[in-house]
Formats: sequence, C-alpha cells, structure tokens
Amino acid sequence: MIQKRSWRFSDGVLWAALSALAVIACWPIWQDIARAALNDDEASHILLAPVVVVWLAWVRRGRARFVKPEWNLLGPAVILVGWGLAVFGFRSGTQIAEHSGAIVMFFGAGLSVIGPRTAMKFAPAFGALAFLLPVPGRVRHRIAMPLQEASAWISEQTLLLFGAPIERLGNILRINENDVAVAEACNGMRMVAALALISYAFVFSTPMRLWVRILILSLSPLVALVVNVLRLIPTTLMYGYSTQDAAEIFHDVSGWAMLAVALGMLWVFLATLRWLEAPIEPYSAAKG
Repeated sequence: MIQKRSWRFSDGVLWAALSALAVIACWPIWQDIARAALNDDEASHILLAPVVVVWLAWVRRGRARFVKPEWNLLGPAVILVGWGLAVFGFRSGTQIAEHSGAIVMFFGAGLSVIGPRTAMKFAPAFGALAFLLPVPGRVRHRIAMPLQEASAWISEQTLLLFGAPIERLGNILRINENDVAVAEACNGMRMVAALALISYAFVFSTPMRLWVRILILSLSPLVALVVNVLRLIPTTLMYGYSTQDAAEIFHDVSGWAMLAVALGMLWVFLATLRWLEAPIEPYSAAKG
C-alpha cells in the first residue's frame, strides 16, 4: 500500500508522533544511550550525532521539492525488525543489538511517513543515526590500544628530539617525575569515534565523487593518530610542568579543539586534490 501526494503539515505531525512512540517504546534503551553519552568519555561522540543528522538533512533540504510523501508498509516492517533486534539484545544481553533495535525502530517510524524514495534522497542524514550507537567495549579496546601505543611512541620520539626528559613504559610517559598514562591524557578511541563522525559529516556535506568520500573516510584513523599526537605532546608537558588542575583543563579543552584541527586537515587534503586537478566534483551541491 503506497499513497503519494504533496507534503502537508500533518505529515510532520505524524512523523513526530510516530518517532515519539518509537522512543517511548524503547525508553530504557534510549536512557542507556543517553547515560553512555553523558557519563562515558568513550561515547562522547554520541552528543554530536544528532547535530550531524540535522545538518546533513538541512544541506539536502532542496531535495524535498522533488519527492512526495509515501505512506507505505515498509516502515512498519522496519519497525518490527527493530523491535526484534531490541528484544533479542535484551534477552541475550547483547547491548549492540538492543541499541541498534531502538535506532532502527526510530528510523522505521520516519520511513512509514516519508517513504523509501525520500529516505534515499536523505540517506546520509539517516546513516548518521548509526553514530548514536555506543561502541562495544571489545571493539573499542581493539581499536584504542594500538592507537594509544602508537601515539605514546611517536610522542616520546618527538619530545626526545627536542631534548625533553621523557621516558616511556608501555602507554605511560614519565616526565619531570610525573607519570602520564596515554589513556588519561589523550584517549585514542574517543578521537577515532569523534573524527569518524566529523569525517562522515564532511564528506557528505561537500560535493565530491564516491571514491574521494571513501578515501577520506578510510583516512580518518590516520587523522585520528595525527591529532592524537598533536594533543598528547602539549598535554604531557602540562602534566609534567604545570598543576594537575591546569593540565586537566587543557586536556578537556584540547579534545574539542582537535576536532577543529582535524576538520582543517580534511579541508587541506581536499584543497590539495583540487590543486592537483583531480576529478572530485562531478555533481552539483543539490545532488552531491
């Protein structure tokens, strides 16, 4: 069953109502996601995800003129799939399935009103909903540990190059008789998740070819490593030669500042491709 017609204010009301019901139905799960975002530094990227969703929808707002709402049964089917995932996750103790189920139900609520064609036009915005997922601890550990080790080694070599009295034991840097754990100074996973989100927002906000988008997304771990080191070196010096309070303030502020640095690096990379006259812009902004 598909009903196609012009957009109405009632469509927005129905979308909001169905989305609210989807959230209410999985309210404990959404509370769990919110707690992770607010209390777990490893999941702080979740706070940026709704902003990216809205932003990517806004830059594509012109596409709404070329599609019509399609009330369809695909949306309820997606809601049922999400409900099944949530129930399975709850019964099996698999948090990733439980969280995914709540997000899929939320997406299905919107799909029930706007239809698959409109959803495809705004696919990057809906895709950003995936960043609402807290990264499972097992996956997080496998990504963060190698990044922390690499960051610690590069930072040690850089500080030694400039004559700083630095020693390293695993992920711990010792300077001026103060031990600085890399996990405390600059956590790798936090940077990877946040920078993956920033990279995602960047590539789908700027008109470019698919291969360029894939290349930039694949480079996000390398960008995370670079900004991690850029943050770690001055943070280590702050812990070694400043007060604990000043070092912690610098640590917190520099984390957000590095996101701006990473975004600047992506712009420089894209500008370099343009300078090299690489074919990166085949589409208009409305279609990119």
